Amino acid sequence: MIDIEPIRGLAERAADNVERVIVGKRDVIDLLLVALLCEGHVLIEDVPGTGKTMLAKSLARTLDCSFRRIQFTPDLLPSDVSGVSFFNQRSQEFEFRPGPIFAQVVLADEINRATPRTQSALLECMEERQVTLEGETRALPRPFLVMATQNPIELEGTFALPEAQLDRFLLRLAVGYPSEVDEHVMVQRFRGGSPLDELPAVVSADELARMQRAIRQVHVGEAVEDYIVRLVRASRLHASLELGASPRATLALYRCAQAFAALNGRAFVLPDDAKRLAPAVLTHRVITSAQSRLRGRSAGDVVSELLASVPVPVE
Repeated sequence: MIDIEPIRGLAERAADNVERVIVGKRDVIDLLLVALLCEGHVLIEDVPGTGKTMLAKSLARTLDCSFRRIQFTPDLLPSDVSGVSFFNQRSQEFEFRPGPIFAQVVLADEINRATPRTQSALLECMEERQVTLEGETRALPRPFLVMATQNPIELEGTFALPEAQLDRFLLRLAVGYPSEVDEHVMVQRFRGGSPLDELPAVVSADELARMQRAIRQVHVGEAVEDYIVRLVRASRLHASLELGASPRATLALYRCAQAFAALNGRAFVLPDDAKRLAPAVLTHRVITSAQSRLRGRSAGDVVSELLASVPVPVE
């Protein structure tokens, strides 16, 4: 059986380090580590000022990874993301100038402000971890994590993410406002300057790669596997949903449950692991029907119904 303690120890060390900057959001940090261990990407939907950029920078510093931020705007071009080939008059040859996507942690800020054409430039990057330009394919660095943000309130001048794009995100999270106590701690901690400036790297890329390989050995029993499949398939039959979760969602929930179990010091997955992660994995992958939207029911409400209706295995 897999030795889970080294994974748990490294993950705790990384989460503790990020918490030196991001106060009172351990559950969000843990889910971000789940995505990282599964080699997935994260969509953070929250209002400005809740620490989304700081969270991405803190994670990059913790892992000693390169970090780039892309500010998505309506005039952003695909080449501004992936890079461009230009003619060097000195060498009389074409050279490739890599775009900001060639970093290990990429923050796609306000991704829904870019046009669909520019958004689609991320599809190959996120799924295949490569960029193809002018017939030449270039691999992206590893580890590779895209953290995209969008403002759920301000919709003017935005372009809704298509289903194909949303399905590429492993998890959708919300940071949320801190509690009153945490906000006092935050003010005191930032009084003398940003703790991000002195944040050390505590996990190497090699250690992270070993953790990513190891979580695939976390045991998933037949009953838990059946529960995950039944939960996702139930979304395709629900009367309030126009579009249910894809088979990619099944694999995503399976992998996330393995990573979440490892972070909690277990070499086996419990049904509660899948149940805990289902809202973050499934909500952005389903589309409610027009009648449901008129009644004010959200995708999150329907996923909660699914979790209540699908029996949880007890053995």
